[in-house]
Amino acid sequence: MTSSNLAAQPSATARATAAGVERARKAYGSDAASVVALDDVTVDFAAGEFTAIMGPSGSGKSTLLHCLAGLDTLTSGRAYIGDTDLASLSDNQLTLLRRDRLGFVFQAFNLLPTLTAEENITLPSDLAGRRVDREWFDRIVDTLRLNDRLRHRPSQLSGGQQQRVAVARALASKPDVVFGDEPTGALDSRTSAELLGFFRSAVDDLGQTVVMVTHDPIAASYADRVIFLADGRIVDEMTGPTRDRVLETMKRLGD
Repeated sequence: MTSSNLAAQPSATARATAAGVERARKAYGSDAASVVALDDVTVDFAAGEFTAIMGPSGSGKSTLLHCLAGLDTLTSGRAYIGDTDLASLSDNQLTLLRRDRLGFVFQAFNLLPTLTAEENITLPSDLAGRRVDREWFDRIVDTLRLNDRLRHRPSQLSGGQQQRVAVARALASKPDVVFGDEPTGALDSRTSAELLGFFRSAVDDLGQTVVMVTHDPIAASYADRVIFLADGRIVDEMTGPTRDRVLETMKRLGD
């Protein structure tokens, strides 16, 4: 694996910060109609670590993920990738950062309908003018069982297959951070377990960083750490999560 992105990543033992927010507040609307999605949230995500974000519906999970990934802006506070303050970037610089340093798995897939599965997977690298690492590409495609679907367009794929293509696209360029918004939501149990195992391997063996929003206690049990949100605030944190411990916490939070 000779990607320059991967080579530049710190080791997991260094525990450098891959991403985070400081005193993050996100409000929609104004005055009496304002809805606060994030309320003074401060949290770091260590490089080379797999973190799950959980909480009841409306707790601010996806908002936090989108602000971390530069897909949404904070009302106040700071969001950063490594030592880069996202608010300091122009729109063009932010676009390049998302393309070159981040991977994102969307709930709605966001595949381009006119491109084949393979073209969707390699699109970020193609736009950046980078050579695709075919060994890494083949490993992702094998793991996600997409070998016989690479020439199909999204309309010819099932929802689960489209989700697997979206995951492959997020991982293909070996980004600094992979963000996943319910990445296993449309997958069957077998493919979900394979994907989560692949995330786990990418963190353990390749030093990548994964931050994932999920409702699933089993999915969260693959992570090193779980952050729990409620009403836009961090209310609990767990290291070495298990399905039962996560489920107990989620029940206490009322999900």
